[in-house]
Amino acid sequence: MQETNSLNSFGRLMTSLEGTSLTHENKKLILNKHVGGIILFSRNFESQKQIQSLCSDIKSIKQNIIIAVDQEGGRVQRFKNEFTALPSMQELGDYTLEKNKLEFCHEVGWLMASELAASGIDISFAPVLDLDRETSSIIGNRAFSNDPNLLIQLARKFINGMNEAGMQATGKHFPGHGGIFEDSHISEPIDTRSYNQLLELDLKPFIELKDNLGALMTAHITFPNIDSICVSYSDVWIKEILREKLAFQGIVFSDDLSMKGAGDYSMGEKAIKSIEAGCDMVLVCNDYDGTMDVVNAFEKNDVRTSIKIKVLQNFANLDWNDLENKDRVKDIKNVIKEMGRT
Repeated sequence: MQETNSLNSFGRLMTSLEGTSLTHENKKLILNKHVGGIILFSRNFESQKQIQSLCSDIKSIKQNIIIAVDQEGGRVQRFKNEFTALPSMQELGDYTLEKNKLEFCHEVGWLMASELAASGIDISFAPVLDLDRETSSIIGNRAFSNDPNLLIQLARKFINGMNEAGMQATGKHFPGHGGIFEDSHISEPIDTRSYNQLLELDLKPFIELKDNLGALMTAHITFPNIDSICVSYSDVWIKEILREKLAFQGIVFSDDLSMKGAGDYSMGEKAIKSIEAGCDMVLVCNDYDGTMDVVNAFEKNDVRTSIKIKVLQNFANLDWNDLENKDRVKDIKNVIKEMGRT
């Protein structure tokens, strides 16, 4: 996208912080024009008030920045304590199907997004659209279902709930991570299925929900029968399939380039490969030297900032105390507690 000097123009790198407040080094990094996003982790969290203060500090330094977190529910929930302990998506899907209360997926999506929005977070990287029950070592109960049609029904309601809270949804991990055992955090997985096989299963949720999603995140997986390189670096997957064939109009994130599945290139090389393949923003987590390598690579290669990314900012004016006192919130929390007892 064309670079501008306005607050609508976002850097193409999302990176992480070490602590619970900003250091001088953090502030300097945030001010860099190539940094357009910060992802927060459990190590950045002490309490709701502290995380709200941290987000406020970040946005006082730079308004044109996206603050993100993985707040999926279940075993992937970075903020706890005052935040609702969310069920995994598999638990949520099983419960709502058993009780014939699919609309409860909407309520959980709304509550997750509302609590984050009231704390200054723009997006949660959710929901997982991978098909799985117990095939994958890393997805498992993070997935709603291993049935694409059920997953689509459940995820659509969850996404609509997020949207009600002013938050765009990010579907992951395109084109599907649930069909293999290997974990791309620690290996470089290969999935030998054909494109037609993926169309029948894993791709279905991404195709059916593409217009409901503000963004997608790529999987660090190679599908050799479709392209010889990892999806995050593949213009076949991102430009030809996702953009042209599937006509996806939203933002495309790479998954974290510090993961083993992203290969053995330098961090700068990885980031340039992802940008050239069609990613709008790349993630580099838990690696300050790698982050600076990407900043330097973006400067050297004249990577332009993007005006597209602005659509992910959440401007919902939600107050935490007002939210927690709502009967709707109390009702949702009571049902989640009931789920934990069944």
